Amino acid sequence: MDSTLFQMMIDELDPNCSQFDALPGPPADLTGVYCNSTTDEIGTCWPPTNAGQLVARPCPEFFNGVQYNTTRSVYRQCGENGTWASRINYSHCEPLLMEQKTFEVYEVHYRIVLIINYLGHSISTAVLIVAFVVFLCLRSIRCLRNVIHWNLITTFILRNTLWFLMQMIDEEIHERNEPWCRLVTTIYNYFVVTNFFWMFVEGCYLHTAIVMTYSTDKMRKWKFLFIGWCIPCPIIVAWVIGKLYYENEECWFGEVVGHRMDYIIQGPVVLVLLVNFIFLFNIVRILMTKLRASTTSETMQYRKAVKAILVLLPLLGITYILFFIDPGKDDISYVAFLYFNSFLQSFQGFFVSVFYCFLNGEVRTAARKRWHRWQDNHTLRVRVARAMSIPTSPTRVSFQSIKQTGV
Repeated sequence: MDSTLFQMMIDELDPNCSQFDALPGPPADLTGVYCNSTTDEIGTCWPPTNAGQLVARPCPEFFNGVQYNTTRSVYRQCGENGTWASRINYSHCEPLLMEQKTFEVYEVHYRIVLIINYLGHSISTAVLIVAFVVFLCLRSIRCLRNVIHWNLITTFILRNTLWFLMQMIDEEIHERNEPWCRLVTTIYNYFVVTNFFWMFVEGCYLHTAIVMTYSTDKMRKWKFLFIGWCIPCPIIVAWVIGKLYYENEECWFGEVVGHRMDYIIQGPVVLVLLVNFIFLFNIVRILMTKLRASTTSETMQYRKAVKAILVLLPLLGITYILFFIDPGKDDISYVAFLYFNSFLQSFQGFFVSVFYCFLNGEVRTAARKRWHRWQDNHTLRVRVARAMSIPTSPTRVSFQSIKQTGV
């Protein structure tokens, strides 16, 4: 068939692709392996296409009684083996309803949420890097508790860095399912899982030390390192295998109906959050018992308990449990849910750094000593330099005279 006539048929497709089914053979411009024409469940016709190509078709004009913008496109990949991808990207199709202002308002909200995410991740990453350097320089505070904080901060930095890298991947690269894009997704998910497992390590340490009254000196650092960095590896490997065989599309973002490989990651994460919630409950219970046994007033006791809960929430990742709450169909509750979750997720690293580094009494004391030591050394060097620059007799200046000069 002439390629011009073939293109005219594509431009005037009927819903069921019957024009292509009536053709005696494949079009002339199709060579080698190609995908046959087919109609998906929505009713969009996908013409015969050479293998390995990404096909764009106009969005359906009507679906389920709702009119859509046909100037937008829907995308589908023709595989290298001549079969259509099971996942079809209809995310760009927008309904044309009478309440157009509602959609404009939602678009504004989504843009603001995106700004909050960028702002939160930027501030958190900057503060996390400062906290990382502080833990790196202050060797005197490298006890097991602070080593765990240090590793948690490291996972936040790596996770946020990969988050920024993910934002630079455009839709076209997603649709092409580039190998390097899948690698970035895999590394990002690994750091997400390690981040949650280090939150579990934080909860395990606190629960063991406070509830079980186990001596922290008997705890082994290598066990916590194994939990935080090694246990996520088989989880990610299983997820990669599942994605490769069942959801090998769009840089391994999204899901295919009937195959929910992301549950391989989400399951352990939810389990970690539930265990940490139990840890938090037990820790607060023990804390309240000790506060009631003290002589402080009841109001002060509740203040300390609330303060302890607020400090532990970001450390144990309990705020992520709020993400599983259904905000309902009400517009106001959904928008509030969107803003609240975006703020908590993007600023969590910031709160962890502030509470467990900059407001940590042990860290502040060590930093103050380090600063005073540097000031003393700097002052001594200045005095030596001044003493050496004072004109004297040919007699060599002794260190004792330098000290006296400084005095």
